[in-house]
Amino acid sequence: MDFLGRRIGIIGAGLCNDETYQIAREVGSLVAEKGALIYCGGLGGVMEASCRGAREAGGNTVGILPGFKASDANRFVSIPVVTGLSHARNVVLVRSCEAIIAISGSHGTLSEIALALKMWKPVIGLNTWPNIKDVHYVHSPEQAVNKAFSLLP
Repeated sequence: MDFLGRRIGIIGAGLCNDETYQIAREVGSLVAEKGALIYCGGLGGVMEASCRGAREAGGNTVGILPGFKASDANRFVSIPVVTGLSHARNVVLVRSCEAIIAISGSHGTLSEIALALKMWKPVIGLNTWPNIKDVHYVHSPEQAVNKAFSLLP
């Protein structure tokens, strides 16, 4: 393990319902409790919820932002990374992580899942795109986090 600790990406819907928000918040909290740094897209929905959970648990978060302003980040992002890359930021996000936890999501999440698999990064799926080869599907935040950590190099 390097001096920065583990790096877990949490990806998912930019807009989500309360149930998905709470799931993502719990995942963020559990990842932070294990001492890992959370990477996400830095905006709302699952990204905000996972950052919120991490910060409430004393952890730190990195938001890989699509635009040109750090102020676009949700209020729970510790370190905003301004890319100006729009959707291409997904490559930067996935490349920065050791494992990815996908929660819910639409086409942006699907692209991140595909990129992670292409880069041989473990992907854990929780209420996300079904039936993707090599995604490790789980049914709870605890299972998602435990599976992610069990697959780290």
